[in-house]
Amino acid sequence: MDKIKMITPLVEMDGDEMTRILWKMIKDQLLEPFIDLKTEYYDLGLEHRNATNDQVTFDCAYATQKYGVAVKCATITPNGERMGEYNLKEMWKSPNGTIRSILDGTVFRAPIVVAGIEPCVKNWKAPITIARHAYGDFYKGIEMKIPAGGKVEMVHTKGDGTVEKGLIHDFAEGPGIVQGMHNTTRSIESFARSCFNYALDTKQDLWFSTKDTISKLYDHDFKDIFQEIYDKEYHEKFQMAGIEYFYTLIDDAVARVMKSEGGYIWACKNYDGDVMSDMISSAFGSLAMMTSVLVSPEGHFEYEAAHGTVQRHYYQHLEGKETSTNSVATIFAWTGALRRRGELDNIPELMEFANKLEEATLGTIASGSMTKDLALITSIPNPTVLSSEGFIKTIASKL
Repeated sequence: MDKIKMITPLVEMDGDEMTRILWKMIKDQLLEPFIDLKTEYYDLGLEHRNATNDQVTFDCAYATQKYGVAVKCATITPNGERMGEYNLKEMWKSPNGTIRSILDGTVFRAPIVVAGIEPCVKNWKAPITIARHAYGDFYKGIEMKIPAGGKVEMVHTKGDGTVEKGLIHDFAEGPGIVQGMHNTTRSIESFARSCFNYALDTKQDLWFSTKDTISKLYDHDFKDIFQEIYDKEYHEKFQMAGIEYFYTLIDDAVARVMKSEGGYIWACKNYDGDVMSDMISSAFGSLAMMTSVLVSPEGHFEYEAAHGTVQRHYYQHLEGKETSTNSVATIFAWTGALRRRGELDNIPELMEFANKLEEATLGTIASGSMTKDLALITSIPNPTVLSSEGFIKTIASKL
């Protein structure tokens, strides 16, 4: 058969460790035999980021703005230990953080639901998508340890030079710690529009939650901005689509989520989304079964797996040992990007291929063939445990 032709390239961001190994297997065995794959390739492996002084991270983000759709492999965010291991010039920032900042994007994470892997919460029947505001709060905060005997104030120097102060705490009775954090109206507005647009795109209800009863300025501002944008720009669109926007307090949202059947988007501030996405993924089965897509207000999309580089399996691989690494989320990153590219370029064959590859992947698991992590939690009796490559080859056979 003729290979499926592409018009516009995908931005391809290669990554690190075991996911880099899986990345090549997926391309070699699941994609290139069927697609005349057209990508603009960027190597985001830590060694190449170090060699380019991290310029490659900026380049691939700008390329995503140019072409509109990207697919990313998991990457290392270095710590002190990695500094020595890779002989780094400096402790480079998270590539995901840099890309999010340039695209001004919101991260949407959703579990991949498959027969034989039942959610821990028995009434969950459909995926719950977490929309995380990936900017600000204490992820861009300033922290200090404060000795006894001093006080800490928040100081605002206005444009005209006048000063406004507020006492945070007087540490006269003993030492402590403080943290300062911020957000911007522009970023919150972008977050809101990305959430509303994604809800319309996927035809799902949108929930949003903060703690505005306690944080009467910071969190309340999030609530007000969402409501203003919804009322002015999206109310009629949501009504026409038959979907709902719903706001509640974060603690009430948690209680409602546990009793719901799923099938909606839950928008969260940065920390809430960071924590809740891991809770949702674990309760649905595995972080290795979690998709992630970064969506900008302008409609640029970057797809990736929600998990990391699977460092432990990579070291086993380097020792020549067989691994059984779950590649499902990485496969779904590719299918998500290919489907979106097909939609934008009007290539129905590419969209159909993405659907069939997902069906083959889920069908492989449902038939009882899976990686070790899924075999430990499946309800399917006597599952067949496959190696990393064996799993991909079995999917290729079904495909």
